Amino acid sequence: MNEELLFDALGPKARARLRTASIVSAVGVGGVLAAMLAQLGHLGQLDAERWAILVDGVYLRFLLDGLWVTLLIGLVATAISASVGVLLALGRLSARRWVSLPTAAAIEFCRAMPLLLILFFAMFGLPMLGVRLPMFWQLVLAIVVHAGAIFAEIVRAGILAIGRGQREAGQAIGLRQGQVMRYVVLPQALRALTPALVGQMVRVIKESSLGYVVGIAELLHSGQVLGDFTGYFIQAYVGVGVIYIVVNIALSRLAERLAERRGPTGGTVRPPRVLERV
Repeated sequence: MNEELLFDALGPKARARLRTASIVSAVGVGGVLAAMLAQLGHLGQLDAERWAILVDGVYLRFLLDGLWVTLLIGLVATAISASVGVLLALGRLSARRWVSLPTAAAIEFCRAMPLLLILFFAMFGLPMLGVRLPMFWQLVLAIVVHAGAIFAEIVRAGILAIGRGQREAGQAIGLRQGQVMRYVVLPQALRALTPALVGQMVRVIKESSLGYVVGIAELLHSGQVLGDFTGYFIQAYVGVGVIYIVVNIALSRLAERLAERRGPTGGTVRPPRVLERV
């Protein structure tokens, strides 16, 4: 969306003030970073031997194993959350109030609950109810409960953004309401929402760092173990942070590429096959 539609264009004085504020902020941040590096150097934290663990084959492989677990958690949780989100979105948009009202309440409740609290319930609450899950699925379940509600709102917004004419066109050729949603509205909404869904996937992958709470050997937990083993905590956590940044930037670039392929106006959507045969 064009920013000029949301905000007035800045005048010469405003641009000058913004430029000055940016320079002052950059100088301030640079000064803080320089002071931090100087202190780290004074404490010997910048010695080459300490940072060598990040290029050591054994240690690096250990972190990459943790990265694989993190990506596996993220992919499984995203797949389940997206499927649950579509079902919840359809339930909230249902014309039957006995379906839409409980679904809306469930979505708002899950969105409002902190993810860590949901994880604690999966760890301690479910066993008290006689349900015992492996640590992997405890974390996945907690993420799905929280992220599924967010996916539901994303999908619902995409469905509501589809023009009313699309629904009327589907009904005009004899499709029932459910068929219109399945073959006409939902495919267009999901295709238009692909960048937003990928962005939510980035969030899910970051949420998988809570695996250290349940003892899963994901990336953050691997960094903690590496720091305990070598005694180089700063270096281990910096390496973990760099890996997270690289993965999230890669996924963000993927979302941008998908948005570019759609074009500035959202692109065109290929008609569903059921309409092509009519």
